Amino acid sequence: MISIATSFLAIFRQFYPPAPPAFTEKDVKPGSQVGRVFIITGANSGIGLELVQVLYPTGATIYLAGRSPSKIQATIARVTSDSPPTETPAKLKSLYLDLSDLTTIKRATSQFAAQETRLDILWNNAGNGYCPGSTTKQGLEASVGTNCVAPLLFTQELVPLLQAAAKTAPRNTVRIVWTGSVQIDVNAPHGGIDYERIKKPTTVTLEEYGASKAGNWFLAVEGAKRWGKYGIISVCENPGNLYTGIYATQSWLYMLFLRTFVLYKARYGAYTMLFAGFSPEINEGNNGAYIWPWGNIQPIARPDVLQAASEGKATKFWEWCEESWKQYV
Repeated sequence: MISIATSFLAIFRQFYPPAPPAFTEKDVKPGSQVGRVFIITGANSGIGLELVQVLYPTGATIYLAGRSPSKIQATIARVTSDSPPTETPAKLKSLYLDLSDLTTIKRATSQFAAQETRLDILWNNAGNGYCPGSTTKQGLEASVGTNCVAPLLFTQELVPLLQAAAKTAPRNTVRIVWTGSVQIDVNAPHGGIDYERIKKPTTVTLEEYGASKAGNWFLAVEGAKRWGKYGIISVCENPGNLYTGIYATQSWLYMLFLRTFVLYKARYGAYTMLFAGFSPEINEGNNGAYIWPWGNIQPIARPDVLQAASEGKATKFWEWCEESWKQYV
């Protein structure tokens, strides 16, 4: 059993990592990803944009997935024009995906599959803060609906292309990266998920967000169990407390406090994502791992959430997500 003091220290170290990022651009060399294909959801701003900028010199084909084609095209133009000259620029492509509307998911994966025969890394990065009581277009609680249900459907539809990549890629290099948060430890309900709250959206926004992030870890753990046999790595990372658009609905006074005492620049979060996608420390032996900022493999700090996963609650949540989309796709 983890003591209260140990849990507090774990949370503190996620808020304030003791060392700067060690895994950075220097570890993913220019030209090193030619022939590989990536998808980054939520890539037109925040840490998704930062990750695209970091990966631009590597020569990969990178799909920027999001719900605003015009913003994605503007981002592609910005990255292309602002990046230093490189002999191996990435091929940046747009992919329309609205995670708040389940009816768009299969269209997005079909569009991708019509252009590619493989997928090497999927970063399920997109996420947002929602006003209290918000729902998706299908009536699901907004945080869990857009952060868990839709991304799982999106990922499942892409698994055949991940399997295809794993047949020829170096071992442990085909990966799915889910996005967690310290809010799992701070605000998630007991056991990570409270199904009654999800069914009837409430007004406690941070608790719903914390539940969705616990759900992302559950999906990473269950994904590792289901897809590890195909050579696919599935992990969840807490990118860190970062200044991004997810705080767009917060008051200026609250943001002044956060930017002064809590939040780091978005590039640091991209380094956590980079570690999750490329670090050789991640392999089939720790498939399903959780990653603290800025690239530190550690467990979830909440004993009740860890216990829930060990008791099959991750499987239950996976199946609940599948039931949630059945009538819409």
